[in-house]
Amino acid sequence: MSAATPHRPDPRPLTGEPLALDLLNTRWMTNGVERDLLEDTDGLAAWLAANALDDRFTADEAALRHARTARDALLTAVGGDPGDGAEAVDAVLAHGRIRATLTAEGPGERAEFDDPSWGPAWLAARDYLRLLGTAPDRIRGCAHEACTLHFFDTSRNGTRRWCSMASCGNRAKASRHYARSRDT
Repeated sequence: MSAATPHRPDPRPLTGEPLALDLLNTRWMTNGVERDLLEDTDGLAAWLAANALDDRFTADEAALRHARTARDALLTAVGGDPGDGAEAVDAVLAHGRIRATLTAEGPGERAEFDDPSWGPAWLAARDYLRLLGTAPDRIRGCAHEACTLHFFDTSRNGTRRWCSMASCGNRAKASRHYARSRDT
């Protein structure tokens, strides 16, 4: 399947995170105003393209609805206790499965969906399981109080706190500097 070319570029401040977190990052704050890439199918097309899924899935109303459902489920799972959101993530995962295959290169896997419009949502939920199996303590929300973005900490010592040092990290440093200089 092929999605239409996105009509607008991806405006998000943080991209390139693993698929599950990249789906969460389709909602972000700009100057105190919440923005949502998944407000329409053009935004979904931009997200699919950013994750090289646009050649496999169509950015239609059904896929948009399912992507929002998966995003809400993942947000609950990531933001709460380990069991929070499990039922909602499982509900998304119920729409697909992994089929074992044998290829010329050896054993393989192929995702199958009961409805192709669930594909992007299911892949994001499945990716969340992979992240949990890899390093659950490295799934983080940005430490800046006004930021809603998430990232997978790949730093050597696992101490990354900000979605981006250039934006949120810099704002926190500037705020601390201002507070210190004001107190003196």
